[in-house]
Amino acid sequence: MEKPAPADRIELMQTFVRIVEAGSLSAAATQMGTTQPTVSRRLQALERSLGVRLLQRSTHAMKLTEDGERCFDRAKELIQSWGAFEAELRGVGDQPEGRLRVVAPHAFGQQLLVGPLAGYLQRHPQVTVEWLLHDSPHDQTPDFIAEGVDCAIRVGEVTDPAVVAIRLSEVPRIAIAAPSLFEGAAAVPTHPRELEALPWLAARNFYRTEVVLTHETTGEVCRVPIRPRLITDSLYALRSAVVLGLGAGVSSTWMLTEEIAAGRLLHLVPQWRGTPAPVYLAYPYARFYPAKLRLFVEAMRTAFPAA
Repeated sequence: MEKPAPADRIELMQTFVRIVEAGSLSAAATQMGTTQPTVSRRLQALERSLGVRLLQRSTHAMKLTEDGERCFDRAKELIQSWGAFEAELRGVGDQPEGRLRVVAPHAFGQQLLVGPLAGYLQRHPQVTVEWLLHDSPHDQTPDFIAEGVDCAIRVGEVTDPAVVAIRLSEVPRIAIAAPSLFEGAAAVPTHPRELEALPWLAARNFYRTEVVLTHETTGEVCRVPIRPRLITDSLYALRSAVVLGLGAGVSSTWMLTEEIAAGRLLHLVPQWRGTPAPVYLAYPYARFYPAKLRLFVEAMRTAFPAA
């Protein structure tokens, strides 16, 4: 049997992806405005073309085969690249549309970046964003293909050679504590060496056993060993626990401004700074990038210096 032309294969793969995402042939047919027999014939044609079985179907269930799982991931990538290629040739590459899946850290995603995200959506009404908040290890990027993620905002260095990593900014960090932590004490510490005696709280993704502080004028570095009473992956939980007087901590300056101004927190050893955390936007390499992603990258590039 003659194999379908490349353009036909794109259509067959689009149908296959829609079947998997919709959960059934009938649901896919409804979404595509066609009939179930047509969808079934396209699936069979794709399986014959590739020489593999993609789906196992029974009366009540449908499951991807091992070959089908590999094909599904690659098909989504190829369809996206083909769509971007067509858009570029037609001169409509700057008209973003479709769904953009973004992974961001909780603190940034809940507070700092919601404003820039809202501005991006207002400028591009044909785009829908899935805003997924995860505090993963700072050196770990998502599996973009397997998780269907378009890009990720990461705090910490990006070491994966398979992704594009754009440095957006770096986040200054300072040592802080509640005034109540020093009730009855002779004085608030004035040098990092005096901080070791304090009870400490730690941010799991950035420090656990020591805090590194650098003098902003001389460049002197002081390493403060700590034995934290609380270790958390949430910067919000860390801030709340510090405000309650449970211990000292190091956190991002943008999260602490209001608490320091209101007197709920003290900036400890104010001439010293914690190691700044770099912020990257990462996405997988591709020959073509859709407008929705390109314009989102530019929106974040603009947002971070302002923030």
